[in-house]
Amino acid sequence: MTTTTDSAVPLLRTSGLNKWYGHEPSTVGRMAGRPSTRLHAVADVSLTVSRGETYAVVGETGSGKSTLGRLIVRLEDPTSGDVQIDGRSVMGLDREESQQLRRTVQIILQDPYSTLNPYRTVAASIGEVLKVHGMRSRAERDAETDRLFELVGYPVSMRDRLPGQLSGGGRQRVSIARALAVGPKLIVADEPVSALDVSVQAQVLNLFEKLRDELGLAYVFITHDLAVVKRLADRIAVMYLGRIVEEGTAAQIINDPQHPYTRALLDAAPSLDARREPAAPSLTGDMPNPIEPPSGCVFHPRCPAAMDVCRREVPVVTTPDAGRSVVCHLYPPSPPEIVTVEGDVTA
Repeated sequence: MTTTTDSAVPLLRTSGLNKWYGHEPSTVGRMAGRPSTRLHAVADVSLTVSRGETYAVVGETGSGKSTLGRLIVRLEDPTSGDVQIDGRSVMGLDREESQQLRRTVQIILQDPYSTLNPYRTVAASIGEVLKVHGMRSRAERDAETDRLFELVGYPVSMRDRLPGQLSGGGRQRVSIARALAVGPKLIVADEPVSALDVSVQAQVLNLFEKLRDELGLAYVFITHDLAVVKRLADRIAVMYLGRIVEEGTAAQIINDPQHPYTRALLDAAPSLDARREPAAPSLTGDMPNPIEPPSGCVFHPRCPAAMDVCRREVPVVTTPDAGRSVVCHLYPPSPPEIVTVEGDVTA
């Protein structure tokens, strides 16, 4: 996969990305004539991430954000749509091109214990990555492993421990070091701090911020908690039932949320300000079954501002202000651009 370094080209672009999973009925269901069903996990997601940018994707469990992350790094193939890295599509790559993609894009998961071999030292796990990507000398691999430990702020003295001998925060630092071993430009971080204590969360978030500033990394930072990304994110996309319902700068989303779902997530986010009165819960009920999504706007059964039109019609993307998009009937569609051609006015 040949890449470009043109700074005008987004590091990551997804276009009309869809992922659905087919579900066949049981034997009894087939005998009863029940049809197969389809779960639409990601629905028509288009986004761009620039070099050095932190793009946060937030939403409840089941919103499709983790599936989106797996599609970006090609752990799963989309049903339709495209993923481009450095302006080149990553669809249909051969083995060599796929390995080159791994150098550009890495993923860090919520549970590092599940991705580290419990029977190998953490240094050996990092060294194996270096070996696969061409570093044949054992001495070079050992030296690079020590450098990566220092880069993520973890004692080199822990290099010969097994994953089970480390704390959760320590295992996550090792996972970050392993992701950095191939020199990626983009890291997809899927709930990387949700399993950690609050004090450790802050330390790991500080590390992500430090690495971004020092290495020029870009992140797709996936989380259910808007409070986690308040200071880290440059832009935020809010997902609900596989769809992006609002996107904008971090300041726009945090300070002036437009979509009722975004407001509900912010109301539910914990605050460190003891003087702040807890907000009344604005989100009730559970997320609908993605196999049988509601008609019209998929959020309307839980929306405190739902109108009749929300039950009948799917809302379109609107741009209530610069740099922001919202998919909600509360905002009228943007008027078509007026173009004047030789004295005639056309839309």
